[in-house]
Amino acid sequence: MIFASAATIEEALEAMADGATPIAGGTDLVVGARQGKAPLPTSLVSIDRVSGMSGIVQASDGTRVGALVTHGALMTDARVVGPYTALADAAALVGSPATRYVGTLGGNIMNASPAMDTGAPLVVFGALAELRCLSGARTLPVADLWTAPGVTSARSDELLVAVHLELRPSRSGSAYVRLEYRRAMEIAVVGAAASVVLEVDGTIATGRVALSAVAPTIIEVEGVAGMISGLPVEEAGSLVQEVASLQAVPISDLRGSDRYRRHTVGVMAKRALSAAARRAAGEVIGVPVNRAIGVGSES
Repeated sequence: MIFASAATIEEALEAMADGATPIAGGTDLVVGARQGKAPLPTSLVSIDRVSGMSGIVQASDGTRVGALVTHGALMTDARVVGPYTALADAAALVGSPATRYVGTLGGNIMNASPAMDTGAPLVVFGALAELRCLSGARTLPVADLWTAPGVTSARSDELLVAVHLELRPSRSGSAYVRLEYRRAMEIAVVGAAASVVLEVDGTIATGRVALSAVAPTIIEVEGVAGMISGLPVEEAGSLVQEVASLQAVPISDLRGSDRYRRHTVGVMAKRALSAAARRAAGEVIGVPVNRAIGVGSES
């Protein structure tokens, strides 16, 4: 195996152009190799010390989150917990404490698991992925990056360097809720993220809902904004529950049947919408929302 360590984005890109696979925390790549899912690449370039990829930067039009920001940082940093609370909810549920303080947002995104926790929150925020290669850079919606389980539309010489999140409006809130069988080292059975903006009278102005673990990729529930605009929160939640279950296309496996997943993802979507609306109304609900509202395993 060939192993190199990059200090700059350019050094990492040069190594990738020569065929190296980037590695940061390695919580997916190494574990996958140990489980026999895929052998380790013959050439690796470590990017964990690359400058310019590990910060969270606020600007007048939104927030830039470096690809090397860890889940541990996402679940505690006020620049995320305040405006993008669903992402903090998700980060707080990833793996174990050791995983959260080593694993990165970029690694989670590029692993492209349909059951990833951070994916659905990023979709409801309309997040943009910033990809760079030696010949230039491009941005695309994070939702367009995932094309199949474990597969992205990024070229082999492109490196995810950051995620861009738009500025959140006033009276907005978000939440990510997942169904889980245990509290540690768990993968979502199903999950749902919701982002809402409330009118002054407390009805829904607009909203988005996305689902995890019920399709080959993270999916957004279509037509939500038009369906729930002007509705009271409870009525909007019931409608979202029905539509989310209809649009889900889950598989059956040892962890749950397709029928069970289709039903429970609707329930999670309704709970996520309710928690998002409560946060938008000014209520403080702790991170992760799963623990605060009693969803999931007690152990």
